[in-house]
Amino acid sequence: MTEMPEFRISRRFAASPCLLWSAYTEPERLRLWWGPKGFTWVRGDLDLRPGGTFFYGMKPPAGAGDFTMWGKWTFRDITAPTPSTPGLMSFLVSFTDADGTPVRHPMSPTWPLEMLSTTAFIADEGGTRLDCTAVPVDATAEEEATFAAGAESMRQGWGGTLDQLDDYLARAQAMPQ
Repeated sequence: MTEMPEFRISRRFAASPCLLWSAYTEPERLRLWWGPKGFTWVRGDLDLRPGGTFFYGMKPPAGAGDFTMWGKWTFRDITAPTPSTPGLMSFLVSFTDADGTPVRHPMSPTWPLEMLSTTAFIADEGGTRLDCTAVPVDATAEEEATFAAGAESMRQGWGGTLDQLDDYLARAQAMPQ
């Protein structure tokens, strides 16, 4: 039996758990940072409840092709952070068509159809540490191998997305409340 591949990334932000949670759970904030660098937000519908979804579409930068990349999170668990407990959300992640039906990765036909992602919002010395993990769900051995081989690419993609989140949080904290 082989071990299930797991992707992990962690980043500390100079923002409260409450602000970081809001950036993840309020559509008007989410659209200002979510996605790979250079992509343009096309659509984002958020139904934040267990069983609800975050369904989004993004267009790549000019010259990278004329298509829209669609994705969906289907929420399983949602716990907002409090002063004494971390926040946590878990959700199934999938690429989708424009109607929200899961499809294969647009550039990797052996990518797992679904992944389980868990994101923790942990108070950390006046800021917040965001811990993200993902594992393939009901994947074949070939899909697990593709997922494991894609770790560095995921790290780069997530790094760029979290850079955008960091930039958004700096702007949000600079705005008068």
